Amino acid sequence: MTVQPLTPLPPLRETVRVHGLSASKALGQNFLFDEQLLDRIAALPGNLDGATVFEVGPGPGGLTRALLRAGAKVIAVERDDRCLPLLAELGDAFPGQLTVIADDAMAVDVDALTGDAPYHIVANLPYNVGTALFTRWLEPAAWPPRWQSLTLMFQLEVAERIVAPVGTDAYGRLAVLAQWRSNAKIAMKVHRSAFTPPPKVMSAIVHVTPADEPAGVNPKLLSKLTEKGFGQRRKMLRQSLKGVEGAVDAAEAIGIDPTRRAETVNVAEWVELARTLGR
Repeated sequence: MTVQPLTPLPPLRETVRVHGLSASKALGQNFLFDEQLLDRIAALPGNLDGATVFEVGPGPGGLTRALLRAGAKVIAVERDDRCLPLLAELGDAFPGQLTVIADDAMAVDVDALTGDAPYHIVANLPYNVGTALFTRWLEPAAWPPRWQSLTLMFQLEVAERIVAPVGTDAYGRLAVLAQWRSNAKIAMKVHRSAFTPPPKVMSAIVHVTPADEPAGVNPKLLSKLTEKGFGQRRKMLRQSLKGVEGAVDAAEAIGIDPTRRAETVNVAEWVELARTLGR
């Protein structure tokens, strides 16, 4: 289903020009104007007709337009006041579909904003807060989470860290947190030339869906273990895990040699370590 605006919208680039808006380096902004590309991104979660979508940092509303055209009810959090008039125009063009909250995404509770409804998160994340938001969405105590999917733009290097297999240079804490009870994949790469202004690096879109949760694992404990282990990834586990009481003994008890390094410990082993330590 494609929803048409009440009145035709000018091209996004023209709207940005009329409003005198430019990307803020301080806010990590890079604008996407290619509406065909934006429609492809909006299609990644599947059918959004009538679905609730949470969007972070919509900026001038390029991805927001695509989500609204797909029939989504969008809740967008934007901290840049300069963008609010453009988003208000979008709200008028798609009545009843767009709610804009002028706030910092790090300060809002997505579950509270969306009521009882399940939702998708779709965002061209600002580079300066993307990883922090992502790890927060991966760590709720209740599982499956209220979100049904995450479709998120990252720097390509970060995206590769999220999907990395054990033993690779990219494998680390992000990979474990993303893979232990979720399915994560790189859905699309986006060339730097697609953005205005072009960033210095390539980007990629990661798509994540919840998977079955291993029993008996405290997510906060797993998060702490990986934070300590990969925080000193060149050190042996007997050194890097010393900050977590009992962790080294628990590792030995399940057959993880404490002379190994964190990057050699696969996701299942991290999960078993958290389970054993939490008993």
